[in-house]
Formats: sequence, C-alpha cells, structure tokens
Amino acid sequence: MKRKPILLLAAALAFTSVQSNDLLAQQREKDKYGKRSDDPVAKLGYEKKLRWADGLFKDGSFFNAEEYYKQLQMEQPRNPYLAYQIAESEWRMRDYGNAAASYGYAYDLAKAIYPEAKFKQAMMLKMYGSYPEAIVAFEQFKKDNPKPTKEIKLLIKQTETEIKGCHLGMKSIANPEAATVAKLGPNINSANTELSPFPLGDSALLFATMNSNVVIDKVKEKRSDYVSRFMVSQKNKFTDVKDTFTWALPFLDGRFNDPKYHVGNGYLAEGGDRFYFTKCLDQKGDTGSLCRIFVSEFKNDRWGNPEELGNGINENGSSSTHPCIVKIGKKEILFFTSDRKLQSRGGFDIWYSVYDARLKSYRRPQNVGKQINTKGDEATPYFDNRTNKLYFSSNGWETMGGYDVFEATMAGNSPSRYTSMKNMGYPVNTSADDLYFILDGYGKPDGYVVSNRVGSIALKNPTCCDDIFRVQFEPKLKAIGKVINAKTQKPVDEVVVKMTDENGTLTTFNSTDGNFEFNTPRGHSYTFTGDKAKFTSSHANVNTEGVKRIDADNTVEIVVYMNEIDLSWFRMDNVFYDDNKYTLRPESTTDLEKLVSLMRDNPSLSVKIASHTDSRGSDASNKVLSQNRAQSVVDYLVNKGGIERSRLEAEGYGESTPAAPNEKDGKPDPVGQQLNRRTEFKIINEDPAKRLIFDSAKPGTIGSQEKNLQVDNENVPEEVEEKSSLSKPGSRVNR
Repeated sequence: MKRKPILLLAAALAFTSVQSNDLLAQQREKDKYGKRSDDPVAKLGYEKKLRWADGLFKDGSFFNAEEYYKQLQMEQPRNPYLAYQIAESEWRMRDYGNAAASYGYAYDLAKAIYPEAKFKQAMMLKMYGSYPEAIVAFEQFKKDNPKPTKEIKLLIKQTETEIKGCHLGMKSIANPEAATVAKLGPNINSANTELSPFPLGDSALLFATMNSNVVIDKVKEKRSDYVSRFMVSQKNKFTDVKDTFTWALPFLDGRFNDPKYHVGNGYLAEGGDRFYFTKCLDQKGDTGSLCRIFVSEFKNDRWGNPEELGNGINENGSSSTHPCIVKIGKKEILFFTSDRKLQSRGGFDIWYSVYDARLKSYRRPQNVGKQINTKGDEATPYFDNRTNKLYFSSNGWETMGGYDVFEATMAGNSPSRYTSMKNMGYPVNTSADDLYFILDGYGKPDGYVVSNRVGSIALKNPTCCDDIFRVQFEPKLKAIGKVINAKTQKPVDEVVVKMTDENGTLTTFNSTDGNFEFNTPRGHSYTFTGDKAKFTSSHANVNTEGVKRIDADNTVEIVVYMNEIDLSWFRMDNVFYDDNKYTLRPESTTDLEKLVSLMRDNPSLSVKIASHTDSRGSDASNKVLSQNRAQSVVDYLVNKGGIERSRLEAEGYGESTPAAPNEKDGKPDPVGQQLNRRTEFKIINEDPAKRLIFDSAKPGTIGSQEKNLQVDNENVPEEVEEKSSLSKPGSRVNR
C-alpha cells in the first residue's frame, strides 16, 4: 500500500519554522473514508499500522499520524511510546492543552524512558497560558532529575529561562501595555494561515495566504491550487469602523505568485522601485521548507522578472527568508533570516547585507550578533528608521509563550549593535506564537502582528493557525503619587494603594515607602485610596474618559491622605432636621456625603451614629426622637450612599448626654440647646478580614512594568550555548 503524498506545510511554517500544518488537507484525507471501516489503514495489524503512523509523522502528516496513534492506543492504552507520539503530534499541531495532558500521561507511564516529557508538558502549559501550572511542572522536572544526562542537563538550564518567561507573562497580563489588538475580519483571515502583512500606504494591505476556507485534496488538486500566494485588500472607505478591509483579491502586480512555490514575505523598498519576497519549496519530511529571497525591479512602467539574490544571501543547503530593506543613514540595509550554520548562534538568525545602489550588489552578509540572536530562533525582522528600532520575533529570549515580539534600538547606524531591548509585552505578545510585527508607514503608526492566539479562525484546535491582527496603540496614561499622613505630612510606609474603576475593578500596589504608580487606560474613572491597619484613608480621583486615542502620553500626579484611626466622637455640624421631626433637611447632604465617602474609602470600618436633643420635651419623647433621627442618617447612608447596613449602628441618646448646659441663670439657653441638638458618629469596629494587608514579598516598584519587559542584551557571552536535541518534538519517533 502506497502512502498518500499528503503535503503538510502551512504558510507560516514555510517562512519561519513555526510548527503548523495544513489541517484542511489532512482532514480531507481523513474524511475521504467517512467511517473507519472504509479506511484500509484501520484494518492493518498493530505493527504495520504503527509503521504507517510513524511514517506519517516523519512526513509531517501530524493530523493523520495522531489519528492512527490513537487507534493503536485503544489496543494498548498504557503504551508510553503511543502516548508520547500523540503528544508530539499535538505539539506540532500547536494543540497546547491536549499536548500538555498527553505529555503528562506519557511521563506517568514511563518517566525513566521519557524524562523530557515533564519538560515538554511544562512548555505546553506555558504556551496554553497556564503559567502557575507550568512553573510547578518545570520545578518538578528539575527535582525529578538529580543526576541528569547531558541532554537533560541542557533542558534543566533552559528551564530557568522558561520559568522567568512564565513570570513575565503573568506580570505583563496584569499590567498590559497601552494597546488594543483585534483580529482582522474574514475578508483577510481564513481557516488556514495568513502571514507577512505589509501596509501599502494607508489604503491597502498586502499579505500572503494559503487557499481560504475550502477543503484541499492535495492528492487530486494541482499544486497551484494550494500553495501560498500574495493577496491584497483595500481599506473599506464606506464604513465608520476603523481598519476594516474589503474582500482580498490576488496580487497581480509583477506576477509574483508562482504555481510551483509558496510565496510570501513581501517587502517594498522605500523608493518603490524594488520588491523583495520569498519563494519556498517543500522539503520531504517534518514541516521544513527551503526558502530563497528574490527581488524584482520596476522599470519602464512594469515589474521585471524576479531574480534570486546571490552574493551569499541565498546559500545552498540553508534557507533565507524574511527580507526587510531599509535606508539607515546613507546606506541601504537588507535584513533577513537564515538557518545557515557558519557564524550562526542557533537555529534561524537575523543577518544583514549592505546594498550598493550604484553597483546594484550586496555585500557579504553579517550576523547581527549576540545582542539579538540566540541559540533559539529569530524571525521576521522589521526596521523602523523613524525611531532607529529593530523589531523581531524570538523564542530564544525570555518569552511569554513561544515566539514573542521584541524591539531594540540600533546604536548609531551600526546594524550589529543594539541597546534598550525590550519584550513588547501583552497584548502584542501572548502565550502563543506572535510574529511579523510591522508598523504603518505614515502618521502616528499603528501596526500588525501575526498570531495563533486564541481568537484566530481555528480548524482542529483554537491555536492551530495564524491570523493577522491589527495593533492599535493607545496613549500611555499613568497616575503616580504618594500616600501622606495628614497629621505629620510624612509618607505612610508599608501601605496597600488601591485603584478602582467605575466598574469596581480593583488593582493594587504594595508600597514600601508611600510612593505608587498605576497605568490608567483611557475611557475610565479611577478612585485611589490607601489601606493600612489602624488608618483611615481619603481618596483621589483621575478621569480618562475624555482622552482620545490620538492624544499624547500623559502622567498625572496625585496625593492620598491617611489618618490614624481616632475612636472619638465626630460632630456633624451641618445635619439638620425640622423642629421636633426626624426627616433630614436638604442642606444636610454635604456632611452626609462626607461620611459616605469615608465609608466607601474604608470598607473595613463600622461606625455608630448617635443623635442628641436638648431638654425641651419629655425624656421619653426625646429618646424616641433622637433614635429616629439617628436611624434617618443610617437610612441615608444605606439607600443613597450604598453602604452595607451591617456596618452601621444607630442610637438615640435623647437629652441624657448634653454637650453644654441647656439653661443659664435658671432660664433656657438657646446657645447651649443648639450645641446639644447634634448628630455624631464614631468608629466602633475595624474588620481585619476586609483589609488588604501589605505583602512584603511582593513590593510594588515604580517603573516595574518597564523593568519587567526590559531585556539585558549587554552581558551575553560570546560562545554559543548548546541546545538539547530533546527540546523540540520529533526526536523520539521510531527510525
């Protein structure tokens, strides 16, 4: 029986090395039989079916391989090889949640045979976004290998980087960058893979895609029907919704699409006279492909025939891809990625070549160096010469998941020296793969990113396939301030500062010295208070509801005042009632709202409301009157202020506790009587369970968000670190 020649290349893989598959084609191969009884492979004996499944895996047909491994697992449910290969297939399909479970099962069955399965389970948990569980799994992997082999020792070293990436992810999601990321609609994205967005001015988007939402039978259909090709979509001018696009059409300029090759990674030189792009040809086995960079020149009102770049940019036996041509100073620099071995620091590295416009030639490529490249893979370089920044994706630095987008500032005009490197953080980056970041060429730039994050149009699993997302940057709005003791005018230390928006969403900052900092995204109203035992807090407000997306960055300085709790009675001078009545008069609102504010700002406190009368009338009637008046204040606090009734207590004292004599020289004293007609409150209880306690283990730091995303690329050793052969799927399949 001859194995079907199923092609398993997704467009993203063709140009990056991300493991993804053309699941539509594999699903079509599976659906051909409809029922298992019609599938000739299903009828094979165990050994033959296992060889078949292994052959599919080695050919890159992971979807189908998984199906047959699972059939075999029904016969031998505790076979660790089958469990492991199912996990390997699921990782290749970027089915992170199921892969984590399958690796865990394989490890439980045979940890001595597959010690790396715990590491891979942790990796899948990380890429699934389950950071706490991933950290536990990474730590367990280290604990379970006290005497590691060389390959396991390399994984243990990598574990430290992955754990740091988990913490980076949790912190970045808790404090996102000032940006929104939204998937472009179905006019651009399909059920298969999209990649390499390139904005054509402000009116259109060039990108590459495989065939859209159709089932591809690669046994019957021509290659030209499924290879990736360039498409272009115009921005929709007939809608008020920003960044919506019309139905994408084939990009016919220059006839760059080729029925024999996957094409993508288009990049137009600044003068518009040269178009660079990549052609890739599938290689047998795995999911790799051999890629070459081509260029076409615009002459005599037309694009010339694409020519393959020489001068070492394209090398035999290796791939060259992701061209980015940009003018830096007086030079034109071609950035690209390649997996060539000589002078490489790892898998795919970023390289550059200087273009001589007069001679129309390229100098020998140079590696951009250790400040950018790692033992892992770097991909999709983009250089913005307006800010002198290089943007690229990497899975070798500390990342939130797989590939993250990074930025680094070029030192002077040297393509091999970079400073101020940082991870771009959430929401540009996620726990999945994030690549192909590029900015608009005009105006205050927004950008695009390609990702298989949850929310992409999915086939077999939510993170199988790459879509193009729009990145819209927001103004960076911050509130920085101090918590001050109102009496001493000194900072309050070891205090929890709370920021609450109009929806009740709470964000906290553990301040060791009274200083604090919060991001305050636009469109909200924020209230800031402090929380510390035996203290009450006032509040400060910041409103960003009127801020527009085009507005400049802004930082607001605020002060939150706190007082040590005083258990004395506080007189409310401006709470009034009509004579001999307990209905609150309208002018009482000001003082009552101050009490409401105190109760809202300090939810751990309970207070007692006391009302007093003068000596006119009988003791009994004054007692009832004062009780009703105190209750009127409680009702106001509950009904108008929204304070929990359980935190309030009302008591009327009548004339029993005068503040001043009611009579003077045997006659009624109006001044004394007025002082006695009063409403007071006092703090009677502090509920520790409602306090937020300062956590010395998690102190807040001014600028912590920026520090969390910064990358130390200055102290990188010259020697290239070795990478374990067990770190990626595919190393254990039967040969």
